Amino acid sequence: MKKFKYIAMGLICGSLMLGSCGEFGDLNMDPNRPSDPLTSSLLTGSQRFITNVVGDATSVLYSQHLAEKQYTEASRYQTIYFDFNAFYSGPLMNLQRIIELNTDEETRLDVSSAGSNNNQIAVARILKAYYFSVLTDRWGEIPYSNALQGAANFAPQYDTQEFIYNDLLKELEEAAAQIDEGQSVQGDFLFNGNMDNWRRFANSLRMVLSLRLSNVAPQVAQSNFVSAYQGGILTADFMYPYLAEANNQNPWFARYLTRVDYAISNTLHDYMAPLNDPRLPVYADPAAESGSINPMPYGVTNTVAGSITNAEVSYLGSFYRGQSSPLPILTVSQLNFSLAEAAHRGWIAESAADLYEDAIRASMEANGVYDPARFDAFMAQADVAWSDARALELIGNQKWVALFLQGFEAWSEWRRLGYPELSPAPDALNQSREIPRRQAYPTTERDINTSSWNEAVSRQGPDELDTRIWWDVN
Repeated sequence: MKKFKYIAMGLICGSLMLGSCGEFGDLNMDPNRPSDPLTSSLLTGSQRFITNVVGDATSVLYSQHLAEKQYTEASRYQTIYFDFNAFYSGPLMNLQRIIELNTDEETRLDVSSAGSNNNQIAVARILKAYYFSVLTDRWGEIPYSNALQGAANFAPQYDTQEFIYNDLLKELEEAAAQIDEGQSVQGDFLFNGNMDNWRRFANSLRMVLSLRLSNVAPQVAQSNFVSAYQGGILTADFMYPYLAEANNQNPWFARYLTRVDYAISNTLHDYMAPLNDPRLPVYADPAAESGSINPMPYGVTNTVAGSITNAEVSYLGSFYRGQSSPLPILTVSQLNFSLAEAAHRGWIAESAADLYEDAIRASMEANGVYDPARFDAFMAQADVAWSDARALELIGNQKWVALFLQGFEAWSEWRRLGYPELSPAPDALNQSREIPRRQAYPTTERDINTSSWNEAVSRQGPDELDTRIWWDVN
């Protein structure tokens, strides 16, 4: 059997971006730990990193679901450069190693104890596609086809987002087809080894990503969307589970342990409250002073924020910030909105109006506030009721509400659809004073991977918050 000097769970050695630890002989070997990685441990470690996506705060501020109460710089777009190195050195390297170990003839039999080779590879490919989709939607062009090669390539080139998206759609389709039904994988705490759910997640994610291309590659978008839908999609919300313990707790719970810095934004409140949306009291707790839901002004200076007392505003609802409260990865409501849009575009022969209602109903059910009579009254309002002429506006607005705390997805859909019509932070700190359209590369790429960085910037545009990525043409 080959000996692999690789530490499970994505420990960082040397360059984070490239994930290569180098060779140090037996001096770097721990005699109390096995040198051959357990693929089940690699998978668990890769999945745990998802909390950095679903629990991200900056994207929620971009989407204006929440406003900052004390230190408001993030909601005013002060930070330009964001680091993607941990994605590459952690979960992506772990998943690539799972694929390699299950492919190599010298190791594939040994690691099959954690599940069939095909299933381990399929799950790793699906999760890789998920992570890469998050990366490319944040930064645009990224190292992709040349990444994860370790010492073989310390300066990976960047791929265009068009190439990345086409390959992600292919990867998801092939991974779903690769699954051995009736078998399982170990180390999977997301679906507990249920391969039918992994297949459905691959198809569901492929549907979501297909819609991203609706304005730039409509034929590719339609064919992939229809194929994924026909393959079977998720029928229950896909949630990231947290535990009532410090090592695996909800990140919003952890944030509130030290200070109360996130309140419901006036942007979201002022859209939901006039509609008597029953989800609003779930999204936000009553303000201590008034006993009613009072929002925090979004994107104001620290001075203005400081003039508002803690007791005056409503903080993130306890439903979402309990220590073990799960957070959504992909929901039935989100999928139904996607299907409603596809029906409106004529991609599927179903009722866009019915699917739109199903999406809102599913969101209310997930938040524990669905009541048939109240739902009918909500749907009858002029700003909610289905209209073919206003289809994308209605879908965009209500999808934004339903994507509460799914910051990256809400931000991406706002960029793609142009709805809701969000205004920038009134006291924005970035040069253009506009809502960011992407995030800038880590400065380590500019300083170390300079040639590849230069090529990407020359194709995509200046490395700043206002440069639009390939699919963002709305």
